[in-house]
Amino acid sequence: MDRYLDLLSEKFPSTEDVITEIINLEAILQLPKGTELFLSDIHGEFPAFDHILRIGSGNLKEKIKDLFSEQMTETDISQFTIFTAYPEYALTTDWYKEQDKSQLIHHLIDLLRFTTVKYTRSKVRKGLPKEYSYIIEELLYIDDRINGKKDYVKKIIEQLVLMKEEEKFLTKLAQTIQKSVIDHLHIVGDIFDRGTQAAKVMDRIMDFSSVDIEWGNHDILWIGAYCGSEACLLTLLRIAARYNYLFELEKEYGLNLRPLFSFAHQTYQKNPVFAPKNSKNLSEREQEELEKIHQALSILQFKSEHQLLDRRPEFKMDDRKLLEKIDYEASTIDLEGQLYELKGTCFQTIQPDDPKKFLEEEQKVIDSLMYSFQHSLRMQKHMTFLIEKGGMYLTNNQHVLFHGCIPVDEKGQLLAFELDQSYRGKELLGFFEKQITESAKDLTAKEDLATDLIWYAWSGPFSPLFGKSKMATFERYFLTEPHTHVEKSNPYYHLRDEEWFSEKILAEFDTKEEGSAIINGHTPVKVKKGESPIKANGKVFVIDGGLSKAYQKTTGIAGYSLLCNSYGFQIVTHYPFLPIEQQFAKKSDQTNVKKVIEQQLPRKLNRDTTKGMELQQQITQLKRLLDYRKDD
Repeated sequence: MDRYLDLLSEKFPSTEDVITEIINLEAILQLPKGTELFLSDIHGEFPAFDHILRIGSGNLKEKIKDLFSEQMTETDISQFTIFTAYPEYALTTDWYKEQDKSQLIHHLIDLLRFTTVKYTRSKVRKGLPKEYSYIIEELLYIDDRINGKKDYVKKIIEQLVLMKEEEKFLTKLAQTIQKSVIDHLHIVGDIFDRGTQAAKVMDRIMDFSSVDIEWGNHDILWIGAYCGSEACLLTLLRIAARYNYLFELEKEYGLNLRPLFSFAHQTYQKNPVFAPKNSKNLSEREQEELEKIHQALSILQFKSEHQLLDRRPEFKMDDRKLLEKIDYEASTIDLEGQLYELKGTCFQTIQPDDPKKFLEEEQKVIDSLMYSFQHSLRMQKHMTFLIEKGGMYLTNNQHVLFHGCIPVDEKGQLLAFELDQSYRGKELLGFFEKQITESAKDLTAKEDLATDLIWYAWSGPFSPLFGKSKMATFERYFLTEPHTHVEKSNPYYHLRDEEWFSEKILAEFDTKEEGSAIINGHTPVKVKKGESPIKANGKVFVIDGGLSKAYQKTTGIAGYSLLCNSYGFQIVTHYPFLPIEQQFAKKSDQTNVKKVIEQQLPRKLNRDTTKGMELQQQITQLKRLLDYRKDD
């Protein structure tokens, strides 16, 4: 007997155990596949993200419609949807006071039974709240049409109300339903930056029972900082200062930013070029302090990047060593042979003869920031999860998920990133994933190649996460000429509109089956300009529609999400998130009716999925074990 069968034999010691497991797995393969939810570019927008999960990206309302359309009006369905999504709030409303509590419990039990019809009883049991698991299971699986059972069910519910447990029970029941409408969550990158509550987003993701993450460029920035990259750390803090959530970051992760604040206050002056965004609620003094901090972090970032590029000539990014291209007396910069006047400069800590060198005080600030970032317990928890659950891409159920692009030329030919060898296409993504996991093994190695490559993945021209010719941060701060701000996108972003090109990329990942699709985030879909998230005749979905408030003026909506149930894809349009009080008053869950992209008949079963293939392999091995025991 081989080692694998030895292990199986320990897990299933008797023949009856093996037979029972085979029957169980074979039965699971015949169930319809669960509903998958694809989300990207959350960017710290916790209320909107939490809302999407609570309503199952509109799937909750669809289930309620399917079940109660003959019993409830459209208004009742909307109200019941919001109640199920936000029971904590709904229980405080006049609407709830007018409801028949026993009927509400009956409705929620019926709904839970309906939303879990695809799942085994064992799986449902694992998802029930411990304090009420026995009661819920009894109510779920008892047929009250049988003589005597109706009174049994009635008495359970009466006792819940009599003992004033109905509100807690309803809340737990509603929360269980929320979790049941989505079987698996795919995060296609960019959890962090721009929004103020990325920490809460991470907590919510970690609480989800089945999830994977395809890293985005902003996620990589945080991973890089945690792995010791000073350039990544200073960049993410600069972004936090720019979007005015640095103080929230300090609080959420318990970071010690005091040395930074003190240094910035003593070194820099008020500078409107560095005025933070979203600053309406700041006092004049607070804005001035943030402008100083913003300047300090920007200069530290530029110095750190320059140092990194000096030690990594193999990155071939000397054109981004901008500090050495400046005439500090004339306040000009030479870009590709043309002189530009610099505006709003803050170069008081730069030594013209060695512009990349940190002052002693600057290095102390950086060391303090790095120590605080790496030793935050909440940060450690989040980054460990992000690294373990994440990757550069995923092939799942015939589909390919990655955040950004596959670097190509204008003809669609794969471009190579040259290092010790050439990396392109799928291999390029695998290379970066390997470097990230290597860097995470030693958080004290701050200038090794693996850690520097994480920064390259953030801003390098051949990075599949960035996909642009340059990151023009310096130019946007100090130059007024718009053409210097242009970041030329890789041809992938317009070629993916073409069916032939998308088929080529799918083939690169060995997914040539009918119905296979590429799922991307990263680039906001400009709905106002008529752009669609569905490209290449349904072979590509781009689901960054603008969940981040910073993009909503451009996109015109508050993001897309994608559902894939046993019948195929459905795309969901989300509108700007409203406080729950307004949703309840409007009786709206702020989602558009889903547009069916693909109708697959017959329904796709578990046996047709990636997970189903894994289960089939388990069945094969169990049958081998059974045969071995028969022959023994």
